[in-house]
Amino acid sequence: MDQATLKRELTLGYEAALAKLPEALKTEGFGVLTEIDIAQTLKNKIGVDFRRYKILGACNPTLAYQALSSVLEIGVMLPCNVVVYEADDGHAVVHAIDPTKTIASEPRLAELAKSVRDKLAAALSRLE
Repeated sequence: MDQATLKRELTLGYEAALAKLPEALKTEGFGVLTEIDIAQTLKNKIGVDFRRYKILGACNPTLAYQALSSVLEIGVMLPCNVVVYEADDGHAVVHAIDPTKTIASEPRLAELAKSVRDKLAAALSRLE
């Protein structure tokens, strides 16, 4: 799965990474629209324990508008998912979708996909 994501293994713990991630995304024009607590959802729905794991739905409104204006159906790929989970050693791991691997096959979105990828990579690079 790494080939379709931007991955960053952090020295930060899970809670610290979750606290810093929204600000890191904000520096690149993204806001967090949704937050899904996978561990809690799995516990509530099927009674299983799972590692701490959240999916954040990040959106850069300007870039989303450009994408939707070019290809209306691209909404199925929005927002950009960013995953944070606790690794076995207690440190956080962050993955963000790499749009150059998912939507760039559409010629009208290739340049925009690269821009989104660069912004997501820059945001992740701000995490330790």
